Amino acid sequence: MKAFAQLVEALSATTKTNEKITALQNYLSVAADKDKVWVIALFSGRRPKRTISSSLLKTWCSEFCNIPLWLLDECYHTVGDLSETIALLVEASDTVIDAPQEHPLHYYIEQFISLEKATEEARKIFMLQGWAQLESTTEKFVFNKLLSGSFRIGVSQQLMVNALAKVSGASPSVIAHRISGKWNPATITFNELLIDENNVADHSKPYPFYLAYPLEDAVETLGNIDEWQVEWKWDGIRGQIIKRNDHLFVWSRGEELMTDKFPEYNLFEQALPNGTVLDGEIIVAEGATPLPFALMQTRIGRKNISKKIMDNAPVSFFVYDILEYDGADWRGFPLQQRRQQLEQIVKQAGTDKMQLSPIISCLNWGELTILRQQSREHYAEGFMLKRKSSVYQTGRKRGDWWKWKIEALTIDAVLIYAQKGSGRRSNLYTDYTFAVRDAENKLVPFTKAYSGLTDKEFAQVDTFVKRNAIEKFGPVRTVKPELVFEIAFEGIAASNRHKSGVALRFPRMSRWRHDKKAAEINTLEDLKKMLEVYGK
Repeated sequence: MKAFAQLVEALSATTKTNEKITALQNYLSVAADKDKVWVIALFSGRRPKRTISSSLLKTWCSEFCNIPLWLLDECYHTVGDLSETIALLVEASDTVIDAPQEHPLHYYIEQFISLEKATEEARKIFMLQGWAQLESTTEKFVFNKLLSGSFRIGVSQQLMVNALAKVSGASPSVIAHRISGKWNPATITFNELLIDENNVADHSKPYPFYLAYPLEDAVETLGNIDEWQVEWKWDGIRGQIIKRNDHLFVWSRGEELMTDKFPEYNLFEQALPNGTVLDGEIIVAEGATPLPFALMQTRIGRKNISKKIMDNAPVSFFVYDILEYDGADWRGFPLQQRRQQLEQIVKQAGTDKMQLSPIISCLNWGELTILRQQSREHYAEGFMLKRKSSVYQTGRKRGDWWKWKIEALTIDAVLIYAQKGSGRRSNLYTDYTFAVRDAENKLVPFTKAYSGLTDKEFAQVDTFVKRNAIEKFGPVRTVKPELVFEIAFEGIAASNRHKSGVALRFPRMSRWRHDKKAAEINTLEDLKKMLEVYGK
């Protein structure tokens, strides 16, 4: 655990990619194989389930440190992160503790798993032993994070892939494929996971997705338009459809197995040949006609998809690419060749639940620029621009695939509530609620946002919140309605769950409006007009 805590500390101390890769490489070079597997799992979203609730953690920490719960809550509101608060309190406690004992990372995680169905008393004993035996504040912090199911760290899967490639000598694309899909870190060995000859067969395993960069320069800088394949950038859920060994699998870009979430796709099991992997977008649609994304939200999070839900929010799969055909990896073939094979596959499938994402034809970039303004009418976010000669790469790469999105919608609003963030921002107020004015000039909250500002701006807002807090509701502070921000968002929909009657898609702060006063912000009526024009 000590070595893992030092790794977490090293990764948290830098934002530089090469330094993070070096830290991971150094750890993987010396760690036990079991620990390596769990680190891969933790950094790719396969963390253990929560073993102990926050309320129990608070109660036991209060007893361990001999402090009242109200004081612990005050410390929590100041620090902003419960795991860090408990680690600091335990470290500063006068409680007599055992001599530090060193156990590997996998020991603690295996104990966590075994305690899932244990009695509350057994879990408490293990918790107190961990606090007593772990040596540093960082070890206790990581221990708390793992036990509470809230372990997250700023390491992308691509960083992990690059570090593993350096350690193992395999190519990043091969590594990325091996650590994706459905595998159990409690049962698989490091060699089974990474060494090709011993790799445990998993017929459901998806390929790593190829992601596009936002186009920031003028589109004309891409050269001749004839060298590019242009498609709509659909507003849905990126996914892969896999047919292997007579079984169908549906994966999201976040590596969530979603086969049961989309029963409409069951017919693909008969329509697709074995050894086929398709990349595309899961879209609520009637045949080839996309419908508002808001309908998809009625399905997300549902455990059971009823016939009524399927009737009200039917889904189709808009196919972009073919990654595997007849069991062979096709990612190395040029896009033009993959597209030809894809067209045949979709035609043979013969179902309106699978649509070929259409290619947009224009004589020049000027025509395409005009057409791009019609994106929202097609329930799209703009265009995808793909070089026709491009291979299908892993992760986000510059040069061959670009997303050319339409300009975001914006509205000016005033900050009314603030809450502390998490992770490296746990000491700063960085999570904000914004309001517009109604017809009676009252402030109506309508959205939250926590991204878009620089570190310097976040620090300035934090200072304002601390000096101008009016009321306190647990971790939330009501502040003087003075700071005005431009809120950017991708879409707007009607919502019965919000007092304002609207819900925004991907809201963020696009700029701090130092030039505006609170009296000049937009109104609820402005939002409703946007809903009429752009509502989905």
